[in-house]
Amino acid sequence: MSDPTMTSYGAWKSPITADLIVQGTISLGQVALDGADLYWLEGRPLEGGRNVLVRRTREGKTLEITPAPFNVRSRVHEMGGTSYLVHQGRIYFSNFADQRLYTQTLTTDPVPLTLPAALRYADAILDGPRQRLICVLEDHTIADREPVNTLAAVPLEGTEVAPTILVAGNDFYASPRLSPDGSQLAWLTWNHPNMPWDGTELWLGEVTAAGRVVNPERIAGGKKESIFQPQWSPDGRLYFVSDRSGWYNLYRWQAGQVEALLPMAAEFGEPQWFLGQSTYGFASPTRIICTYSQWGTQHLASLDLTTGTLEPIATPDTAIGGLQVTPTHAIFLGGSPTEFSAIVRLDLATGQRELLRCSSDLVLDPAYLSVPQAIEFPTDNGLTAHGFYYPPQNRDYLAPATERPPLLVKSHGGPTAATSTLLNLRIQYWTSRGFAVLDVNYGGSTGYGRAYRERLKGQWGLVDVNDCVNGALYLVAQGKADGDRLVIAGGSAGGYTTLCALTFREVFKAGASYFGISDLEALARDTHKFESRYLDSLIGPYPERLDLYQARSPIHFAEKLSCPIIFFQGLEDKIVPPNQAEEMVEVLKQKGLPVAYVAYEGEQHGFRKAENIKRTLDGEFYFYGRVFGFDPADPIDPVEIWNLTGA
Repeated sequence: MSDPTMTSYGAWKSPITADLIVQGTISLGQVALDGADLYWLEGRPLEGGRNVLVRRTREGKTLEITPAPFNVRSRVHEMGGTSYLVHQGRIYFSNFADQRLYTQTLTTDPVPLTLPAALRYADAILDGPRQRLICVLEDHTIADREPVNTLAAVPLEGTEVAPTILVAGNDFYASPRLSPDGSQLAWLTWNHPNMPWDGTELWLGEVTAAGRVVNPERIAGGKKESIFQPQWSPDGRLYFVSDRSGWYNLYRWQAGQVEALLPMAAEFGEPQWFLGQSTYGFASPTRIICTYSQWGTQHLASLDLTTGTLEPIATPDTAIGGLQVTPTHAIFLGGSPTEFSAIVRLDLATGQRELLRCSSDLVLDPAYLSVPQAIEFPTDNGLTAHGFYYPPQNRDYLAPATERPPLLVKSHGGPTAATSTLLNLRIQYWTSRGFAVLDVNYGGSTGYGRAYRERLKGQWGLVDVNDCVNGALYLVAQGKADGDRLVIAGGSAGGYTTLCALTFREVFKAGASYFGISDLEALARDTHKFESRYLDSLIGPYPERLDLYQARSPIHFAEKLSCPIIFFQGLEDKIVPPNQAEEMVEVLKQKGLPVAYVAYEGEQHGFRKAENIKRTLDGEFYFYGRVFGFDPADPIDPVEIWNLTGA
């Protein structure tokens, strides 16, 4: 190995290219078991983001199940979630294009099961004795009316069948779960203005021989208690996760009472953005395998229900999701700062860990990878906030000793979500070119308890911005970042934080908004049902607090912007319509500030096509290069930048 070359930050040549990222990477999700067979979804950027159902047999053979152009993806709540079910080799799935349920076997092509109507299905379970599916149904059949959510049954036999409503009356439903003997149905429900992490209710009803749900009873939850993942044990007891203590902990419904299993300052649950999320499962009636989060890192453990003892399970994985459990194995989506997300099978007896499918086949020299460092830094009101700091790292380069690196601050989406330490090439893209990165878990993020999550109540656009700003200034004071080259970027809700920081504060010198929110009032008026009242808790009730919506909307204060910004936008985005970005762009043009706008046909809220992911990564880097005056080491297709001579 030759000695490193002395070169300024930002001009380092990196093997982690945008082409490499999109060509070698897929997304993995929705792991499910059917006997000895394992199933999962693969999101493939090179196929336009199509979600393909894949099967792995007991012999280890991997087979693609759903043929093109089928795309296994539900749009219930717009966010979707569990979109397929497999039972004894028969598959039932939601198809993205028409949202109908289809069925197929391992040897036949998909055929439609449900009517061609404006109905959406998700989170289905099998009711074998009654030969039907029970699922979340979302009815869009009447225009100009809010969609109606219910729990419904769909017969397994026939074609173009109609659903039968089982439970109705509330705004939202999730997690229908049938007891092992089929006699009881548990489910989650909640109403506007709550989001599921604010408050949900766990209900239990009896199921008659004819399939009706009768004698429903609320057994846990409320407006200020969030319930997550009800699940029946093999011996017919109902378990769930609740944050009634201030932390998402495990509970059991027994003899008409709620029983805490393991009080602990840790998060055994997650924000329910998607239907069907799973953080625990049963290896036996007396043993739970679970994952929990503490201070931004996830852990795998075994809970003995007889003794109440929690035993850690050794694994290098620091990000764990989609946990499925058998008597002998735990199967999950796992990864670490140096390992890509993968489907992991872990032997519960021996601890042997096997990677069944990796999200990337790339083999990278770890000398090019930046390993994140968890940091806790002071912020407003005497509090502290959290994040992960990634220093610049490239074995081939060093920067002059007197130079400090440019810092990219990333504000995650949600905003009720969190970033993790999972190997992310879209971060390594930057650090291997000489940027430092701060991935902020600002107040309002999940994984740190309910009190931390609720810091954003009524404070969105304030607390998150302060934490991003204070995190950046903390690293400047530590000598780990150049105060004259601080940039901030984020998508969706993170894009809102980004635009607020660039509009109302004067710390960052440039920024990038990916489908970021600039007009809160438009979001409150026009967004989809699931998030239509989200802002009630984050900002205030609308329109009663119109003053707050206007005061915290960057679009009304664009004249305060004083630095260059690049915008990336999907032209079919229904959550944050393109006009929000376009109005900001026009104001910046008129102000004479450097601005770029990259819009994508056929993209919605987030980019799925390989060519657009590549264009976004390279385009943002190119933009900063022109703004800060460094030359990227590789040729990059230029982005049109208005008013660049004024930079």
